[in-house]
Amino acid sequence: MPAVIEKSTLQFLKSLAKNNNRDWFNDNKDKYLASLENLTTFVDALLIEMNKHDQIENPNAKQVLMRIYRDTRFSKDKTPYKTYMGGGIDRATKKLRGGYYLHIEPGNSMACGGFYGPNPADLLRIRKDIELNYKEWEKLLKNKSLLNTYGQIQGETLASCPKGFSKDHPAIELLKHKQFYFQRNFTDAEVLDKNFLKTVNQTFKNVRPFFDYMSEV
Repeated sequence: MPAVIEKSTLQFLKSLAKNNNRDWFNDNKDKYLASLENLTTFVDALLIEMNKHDQIENPNAKQVLMRIYRDTRFSKDKTPYKTYMGGGIDRATKKLRGGYYLHIEPGNSMACGGFYGPNPADLLRIRKDIELNYKEWEKLLKNKSLLNTYGQIQGETLASCPKGFSKDHPAIELLKHKQFYFQRNFTDAEVLDKNFLKTVNQTFKNVRPFFDYMSEV
């Protein structure tokens, strides 16, 4: 039987969102630990499947899943716990670019792939490639596996043209991007479906045309 997300995991996260305080969390620590074990089992199984079509750096779920405890030192929001579970999955070797992200949250679960925070040098490299090869980008972003799975490319954008580029460039809207990623959202029913593991694995697999192109860039 494939690994599944248990209904009790989503219920714990729903309850945590309504009772985001240390007393409630400590009183329900057993439910948190059960939810963490559930996610650990699921992600461990997912990594096995992903390694069949990609090279994954993370050996197990413990290196993927983020801590549920929030760092509130520099935040106005002092709630102590995240109301979601998940984490980033890294591709192995410097040649394979791009990363995956799984997010489990009642009413807001998603799987993403791409470049969420490229450093300045990589961002400039990406924009230069768009500037020179925007026809290739047009073709890439019309790829059926990307469009059918994710829709349009996502990410924060600049309000105006980036420095050093022409505001009249045909791909100016793409050049304004500061992030380049694809996102697929899931309903709670989809998350709880017995085939969710297969669905997430295929969702990540379908971002590969973008990753393969970006790895060459």
